[in-house]
Amino acid sequence: MEFKLLHLYHDIMDLYGDKGNIKTLEYRLNKRNINFVYETCGIGETKNFSDYDLIFMGGGADLEQKILAGDLLSKKTEIKNAMDNGVNFLLVCGGYQLFGSHYINAKGEKIDGLDLLPYHTKRPNAKVRCIGNIIINAKLGEKEYEVIGFENHSGQTILDNDKYFGKVISGNGNAFNSSVEGYMDEQVIGTYIHGSLLPKNPLLADFIIKRALSVKNPYIILNELDDTMENMAREQIKSQINSSK
Repeated sequence: MEFKLLHLYHDIMDLYGDKGNIKTLEYRLNKRNINFVYETCGIGETKNFSDYDLIFMGGGADLEQKILAGDLLSKKTEIKNAMDNGVNFLLVCGGYQLFGSHYINAKGEKIDGLDLLPYHTKRPNAKVRCIGNIIINAKLGEKEYEVIGFENHSGQTILDNDKYFGKVISGNGNAFNSSVEGYMDEQVIGTYIHGSLLPKNPLLADFIIKRALSVKNPYIILNELDDTMENMAREQIKSQINSSK
């Protein structure tokens, strides 16, 4: 069995350690003897997006988003086909924003997004940021799970529906003092939680792996891994967050 991951704009969309998410997926797949195949797709490059189990796009500043926006739009048909074929997506920060209808940056410039997901983003003030540790309560299948991580963004994302990733326990979320964070549907997770997302949240990593592989292997079962160290780190971070309130 193999797990094929395509990393979009790996060379310019990697703020705050977003590649840590990929390293975590690779580690957890290798522990289960599942072959991890990693490929990239940058500006001017083409791929058959439907060939992959998971497509990942990380975060980038306004400049990087403006640079790649036209190229991303040129890939819209292939990306839409991949969605229609059941491919899963993990989108972080700038990647999350650009899959919505549009993004208005600090200069008031409108950057068209793929318009494949029901939300838009605006950045009202370049000097004001949602930054710091964050905890959300996410429903992963039948399980509720506290997702812990770090957010750092000025963009304010407004959902057109109630398909959020999780309810905010501590932190901001999609906007300043928002009650919800991110976007999630049957194939996509979009979030402002950066490179610490999957290293700090092993249950979420396995949820993403299983959901992606189950498109082709609906009866797949993942054997349990020893997450003692990861869970100790989670408890330490939660303790620090709670003590700072």
